[in-house]
Amino acid sequence: MSQYQQRMNEIVRKVAAKARHQPLLTSGLWFHGDIRDNYYYASYLFVAAVSPEEEPGFDRSEGKQLAEKVLHRVLELQQNDPDSPMYGHWPLNLHPVPEQAGPHELPVELMGSLMVYFYHNYARHMSSKLAESFEAALRNVYESNFYRKPLEHYGHHEAKFTAAKLIFGQRYNDQALIEDGRNCLQRTFELIQRKGMAEYGSLPWFWHWIQAFTCAFELAEHEEIKAELAEMLDHLWTLRASLYLKGAWVGAHSRGWPHDAPRDANVLHDYVQFGNFTLPEEMPRTEYAGLLFRAAPESALHIALDRKQPSEVCRSILKTVEGQRRVLHSYAYITEQFAAGGLWERVKEFDNEQLRWLFSLPVRLGGLGNQLYFFHPGEGYDESGRDPRHQSEWTEVLYHQNVVMALYPLPESVRGEVIGVIPEGEWLQEPDALYGQVEDTYFAVYLSGPYEIRRQDGYQLVVCRGRRSGIVVEAVGAAAANERGIFDLGKLSSVMSQIQPRFKMDREFQVEYTGMICGKGLSLYIKEEAGSEALIDGRPVCYDHYQYRAL
Repeated sequence: MSQYQQRMNEIVRKVAAKARHQPLLTSGLWFHGDIRDNYYYASYLFVAAVSPEEEPGFDRSEGKQLAEKVLHRVLELQQNDPDSPMYGHWPLNLHPVPEQAGPHELPVELMGSLMVYFYHNYARHMSSKLAESFEAALRNVYESNFYRKPLEHYGHHEAKFTAAKLIFGQRYNDQALIEDGRNCLQRTFELIQRKGMAEYGSLPWFWHWIQAFTCAFELAEHEEIKAELAEMLDHLWTLRASLYLKGAWVGAHSRGWPHDAPRDANVLHDYVQFGNFTLPEEMPRTEYAGLLFRAAPESALHIALDRKQPSEVCRSILKTVEGQRRVLHSYAYITEQFAAGGLWERVKEFDNEQLRWLFSLPVRLGGLGNQLYFFHPGEGYDESGRDPRHQSEWTEVLYHQNVVMALYPLPESVRGEVIGVIPEGEWLQEPDALYGQVEDTYFAVYLSGPYEIRRQDGYQLVVCRGRRSGIVVEAVGAAAANERGIFDLGKLSSVMSQIQPRFKMDREFQVEYTGMICGKGLSLYIKEEAGSEALIDGRPVCYDHYQYRAL
């Protein structure tokens, strides 16, 4: 048995055990928050019950019976009226009464294709009643034509439509649909190679790309189409590997859910593919990570798993924002202990869920945060501090290797504070700085003004008040710190306090700093009429070497 399969089996066992012990609601389902969670949990429980490879830890017959019961309930909630505009769809949120919940466009996008894969692989283990229900549900999905939409944004929705065209076209011998899907696949692949992925760091939705195209690849019978799907998956996994550090997704995030910040928790696909971190107990998005897999190319595995030498990832992205095409530049610096980076330009994103910049550590256990970042709260910010996302546009940045500098010029019309997130660890608080050690990384966090600390679960919030705030963060791996005589926080504080940045808060709002490790003079200016300027040793940042391709 391969290591990949062992890790997949581990996920199956753990999710199946959760499902087996999750009490059923009176509706016959486990969850009313999202119908897909019921389907995913039931899939895992069914597979664990019928798989001969390992002992599931519960009575197989009882587990299979429970899984079939929940799968039946999920399939029963499909809209099966051909005259309905939502024919073939399922509701999303089921509270309080599932039968009264209206159909929603999202569940079928991913769940529909995964149902074909599940039925294809496990129909022989199903009762005749469940098999008949799957046959009817899949026919409804095919005839619903939900996937018959043109390519427009080249995002995760259309990636799923493309995969569905190939999957359902093959299943129902619809050659025109197969050709449509293949054309969309080729056009999508050509575009993301030429322009980069507009959904840079779109965390849960990138995994929908992976699942959709892996599902199509596993089911494909046409060898040329299978080869094209393999090429797409190789590209996607190379992209992922280039911004990977032991389960963490480093660099700028265009979108992410609460479980993506300030800790990387959507890690199941990474765990199966790379396996160089311990699987956390929390699994917020199980989907089909334990059931559906294709190995990344060796070149991608080498990138992801060998971080002995620090590397820079400088990427260009062509993105259409509010009808205008913009070139964005994403930067990441990755070492064995930590990574840093972000997006040079501010861009408006859907639901304002991005992280402009952050430092990332490898995934940590026990719900501990592994990210450090500061931001000005914008639209959608949660005042409780328990969901530290949703940033405003009032940020200027400079990235250089292990240093991030940021200025926050806040107008009178917005709230006058900047919020920081620092991961749980050992921290020393000075009036104008925070010095910390988290795992194998030391941090020097310099602040332009007073601050206060608020404890949260697994991390701490830093609240900086004022209309003009500046932040400089330098991270140093323990080995590099030891080479400079730094073996504890006290020594870090005494060394780093001698090289503090120079903040100026007058008309020309600016910060200057010389990095301890790089030795470069770094300057970030905001001029009232000329805008901002980032300088490295007196020279403006140059984007000539930024690439659209993954490497």
